Amino acid sequence: MENTSEEIPAQQSSSSIMQLIRSMGPGIMMAAAAVGGSHLVASTQAGAIYGYQLALLILLVNLFKYPFFRAGIQYTMGTGESLVEGYAKMGKSYLWLFVLLCVFSAIINTAALLLFSASLLGYFIPFELSAITLCCIVLITCLAILFAGHYKALDGLSKAIMAVLTVATVIAVIIAAGKPVQPAADFVSPSPWSLAAIGFIVVTMGWMPAPIEISSLTSMWLKSQRRYQNVTSKSALFDFNVGYIGTALLAVVFLALGALVLHGSGVELSKSGAGFSHQLIGLYATTIGEWSRYLIAVIAFFCIFGSTITVIDGYARVIAESQRLLRQQAELNPKITQNWMIAISALALGIIVFWAGALIPMLDFAMIMAFITTPFFALLNYILVSRTQLPAELALSRSQNWLSISGLIYLFGFLALFVWWKWLM
Repeated sequence: MENTSEEIPAQQSSSSIMQLIRSMGPGIMMAAAAVGGSHLVASTQAGAIYGYQLALLILLVNLFKYPFFRAGIQYTMGTGESLVEGYAKMGKSYLWLFVLLCVFSAIINTAALLLFSASLLGYFIPFELSAITLCCIVLITCLAILFAGHYKALDGLSKAIMAVLTVATVIAVIIAAGKPVQPAADFVSPSPWSLAAIGFIVVTMGWMPAPIEISSLTSMWLKSQRRYQNVTSKSALFDFNVGYIGTALLAVVFLALGALVLHGSGVELSKSGAGFSHQLIGLYATTIGEWSRYLIAVIAFFCIFGSTITVIDGYARVIAESQRLLRQQAELNPKITQNWMIAISALALGIIVFWAGALIPMLDFAMIMAFITTPFFALLNYILVSRTQLPAELALSRSQNWLSISGLIYLFGFLALFVWWKWLM
């Protein structure tokens, strides 16, 4: 009988851990959406240009944004409503501003990620295909997965992508650490703490780990997940923390990749994301060995493909939900969400076909808009969580409240610095 009594707590503990793992979803999907441009491009370029000098800043950005991303979990678990519904309660003007920014961001970000994914897909196809054809292949694959399984398909795919991405990236760092680039004897690492570097730091901060409106996507995914699974506050916060902390650590890992392989190499970095990823893959092949070419290509492709599919799904959900609230409809028709997926995809493809040359300026504008709007979305999320009556385990603690206030000061302070540098200096 003694063995039986000892086994019961162990079984309960094992069952509890397995339930936590099974309930993981929205946090991992947020991580998949976040690790695209901000990690593969911004973090790696930060390491390539400045070595490890920006590592602390990247960790600080993730720390100060944490409470505002967490707000999506707190509000949805505490009220059963999405953040979008919370914005609507604050007033229609807030909701209109939010949806207009989301429509713009959805189209531009999808176009950039789609072109990025297509360029990387070309590495695995033994014959020549045009960029448009490759974009169509990626887009059809994304929509087929989303239409076939919708939330459940995306949930499973996101977990697989993050698992492959994490393992492959760590392996690449270990290999690169054994054979780092040897800088020239007269090489002096540039300082990021100068006015000339503000533009780069702004873009890195705006998309690290992701624009704040991604918190509304996480909120919608969580609301959808609760229809299929029994999600507790503990499991939802665990899922979010694993995804969020994972993205922060991956950002530092990608920075280390750039520092180990590119910093001091004397190679001029490409300004386009797709061009930089191809450059990165080629340099890995020459530095670590030709065999690593496809390992890095797999990391890059899964990184961007994961962002592409989650961005299409997430933005379509929040825009459809905004439309429902603006029309004051009781229920959201799933076909409306699918229609927005098609519309976002078609408009993104249209930009690639007709205005490919304008994509980089539009993406730069989207990054700047993400940085400018970040403090305001952060403030909205803070107001929602601090003024809403939430259960004790979801309410803001004193330390979380101080972190939120510190984060707002940090974000608005950097915004003021950027405005001074960009338009007043």
